[in-house]
Amino acid sequence: MAQGNLYILSAPSGAGKSSLISALLDKEQGKNRMVSVSHTTRQPRPGEVDGVHYHFVSVAEFETLIEQGAFLEYAKVFGGNYYGTSLPAIEKNLAQGIDVFLDIDWQGARQIREKVRSVKSIFILPPSLSELERRLIGRGQDSAEVIADRMAKAKAEISHYDEYDYVIINDNFEQALVDLQSILRAEKLTLGYQKQENQRLIHELLAK
Repeated sequence: MAQGNLYILSAPSGAGKSSLISALLDKEQGKNRMVSVSHTTRQPRPGEVDGVHYHFVSVAEFETLIEQGAFLEYAKVFGGNYYGTSLPAIEKNLAQGIDVFLDIDWQGARQIREKVRSVKSIFILPPSLSELERRLIGRGQDSAEVIADRMAKAKAEISHYDEYDYVIINDNFEQALVDLQSILRAEKLTLGYQKQENQRLIHELLAK
């Protein structure tokens, strides 16, 4: 069995990254694919379940895990909360042939590229800044001040798009989903993956 692939997906808030991942997993149920569940020290929000949305841990527990080298990447964000990706969990799932998606920003992506050469990264772009702002307003979740802050951060995030292997412009959602599926399919057709997955067949075809 071939090892699973590790994917990084990044995008500014409102570009549709989370929706694309959810739609992909829903449409391709039965395939070995999952979204990595991060560790965090922030408190659970209403409706969030430990182990499903995040692994909620104390600051002391998180810092102990840092000392043990248990994170593939981690960061302390505004507000003082830690967020991190568990290295043992990633390695276990990849070894079982499961494709793992990491929903992280460009800073986390840089950390991971330094440690995992085989990781593939995908950046989701909005069709325009005006459309991005329209989507953020349409959510009805944030104040005008928060939306303005998200828009400012979006420009900073977008400036790192050229550090990624693939870029998808989410103008039409269905087409963006097809583009994402095409990337995953192409990665299954690489020489390295096929040599692992079809080792017996290749051996038989080359046998005298």
